[in-house]
Amino acid sequence: MTRQELIENIRRKQSFLCVGLDTDIRKMPQHLQNEEDGIFLFNKAIIDATLPYAVAYKPNLAFYEAAGIKGLIQLKKTMDYLHSLDDKAFTIADAKRGDIGNTSQQYAKAFLDPEGDFNFDSMTIAPYMGEDSVTPFTVYDGKWVILLALTSNKGAFDFQYIKAEGEDRHLFEKVLLASQQWGTPDNMMYVVGATKADMLSTIRNIVPDSFLLVPGIGAQGGSLSEVCRYGLNSDCGLLVNSSRGIIYASNGTDFAQRAAEEAAKLQQQMANELQRIF
Repeated sequence: MTRQELIENIRRKQSFLCVGLDTDIRKMPQHLQNEEDGIFLFNKAIIDATLPYAVAYKPNLAFYEAAGIKGLIQLKKTMDYLHSLDDKAFTIADAKRGDIGNTSQQYAKAFLDPEGDFNFDSMTIAPYMGEDSVTPFTVYDGKWVILLALTSNKGAFDFQYIKAEGEDRHLFEKVLLASQQWGTPDNMMYVVGATKADMLSTIRNIVPDSFLLVPGIGAQGGSLSEVCRYGLNSDCGLLVNSSRGIIYASNGTDFAQRAAEEAAKLQQQMANELQRIF
């Protein structure tokens, strides 16, 4: 999906909601836990219920890999279903990969190759190993790298805020600056945790035109209004993710209906915010 196609979807739906498919068998409704395709059936119901309100879906690969071959089959069925829909959504492989060049090439082939089993639009990448670990993910036309910039976890302070002696910039700022030589706003986004909304002005000064993937709304305590205040640009420039707050709104047979209700609430808030720019 191109940048323009993504922006058009945001305008059409008046939403920049990304639904995180962090599907944990233990948290699914009881009636699906013993189904052979329970994970896929859960994901399909969530997608069907939330698609009117969402422009993106983000399976966290850890939940599928933890289930072994069966989990990867469920992931493929989920991706095949998303690709079959007329209403196309932006898809994110939340994988946080990044390794030496030839290994990164294989990770990219596994999840981004249009001829592969999954064919995601994008993939989250860890930048710690530098340029040659990131650029192999940029070789597929129309595919995106989503680089970890500033995360919400408490361990973010261990490295991301470090300043070298005599320097004014934090490490995460140097990542943002350096990475602009590896990609463009048409193929590179950045992960910025919603609980770090106070730093979004700094981030926007460095990457004014780039899309930001913002997790942490809802269950993790991030504020949508604060994220929008500092993070919106003239093209929206945001994909705000909610996982647990939507997909586990209920663990009963009404789980899909409740997911739709929670997604609709966020979409309405997003529509109100978008009135400022569209």
